[in-house]
Amino acid sequence: MKFTKMQGCGNDYVYINCFEEHPENPEELAIRLSDRHFGIGGDGVIFIRPSETADCMMDMYNLDGSRGKMCGNGIRCVGKYAYDHGIVNKTNIKVETLSGIKTLQLNPGADGKIETVKVNMGKAIFKAADIPLNIGIVNDYYNNNPQEDSVTDGKAIDCIRNFPLMINGKELRFTFVSMGNPHAVTFIEDTASLDITAYGPEAETHELFPEKANIEFIQIVDRKHINMRVWERGSGETFACGTGACASVVACVENGLTDTEVEVKLLGGTLKIRYDRATGEVEMTGPAVEVFTGNI
Repeated sequence: MKFTKMQGCGNDYVYINCFEEHPENPEELAIRLSDRHFGIGGDGVIFIRPSETADCMMDMYNLDGSRGKMCGNGIRCVGKYAYDHGIVNKTNIKVETLSGIKTLQLNPGADGKIETVKVNMGKAIFKAADIPLNIGIVNDYYNNNPQEDSVTDGKAIDCIRNFPLMINGKELRFTFVSMGNPHAVTFIEDTASLDITAYGPEAETHELFPEKANIEFIQIVDRKHINMRVWERGSGETFACGTGACASVVACVENGLTDTEVEVKLLGGTLKIRYDRATGEVEMTGPAVEVFTGNI
């Protein structure tokens, strides 16, 4: 089977062209191929499949075999692969995901191959039931703390902010956003000194999150720049998370901490995020890189 290794800001996946290959058991295959010691190595596997509603479909699996709905860094690489390998011959394409159809603007470099990709990530979602959050826990908290941001019948009137959770014996305050997958964003003083393993695993699997959650730890640098570390559900800490960067900027804006156009510095590179608060839509621009190809 042919494969291509690609990365966006260090968020790396193994890509399988299912226009040509027809692999079975994607869950088991994702676990095997993602292993960095006994496989190819990556944060997961993305199958690029034909689509009846878009130019192609992104079908992604995390390194633990769980299926993901959306990955911002992953979808940029899908766009690059589709153009560079002849699946599409245009620079504005649509990609089907489990979180809906996403529109990509592909930006070629001097050699004609795609260097960066802008993705319309869709609208940020704040409704507790749609993130999703455990409605019982949410309502219990607000019933007992009526002075906090109000919630009625599990429907957030506004973005749920400053929500306290005890994680590994420490109270962290979270803002909740879905970008097609659940994100919990917390603000800290310094991302460089963060022991993410002390908080990420417990937060990811907290009972508040029925489908687990991606956990973002954010340091505000100034109104236009933030630093980010991320613990991704099903993958652990990764070098970058596109949907997480989007959710983090949304959380920053909703908390009054940044402007609506922000550069997000991750371990693997920088993403540019724009949040249109009037429409709720989020755009992400960043690199997409092909690392190597092979057969397995």
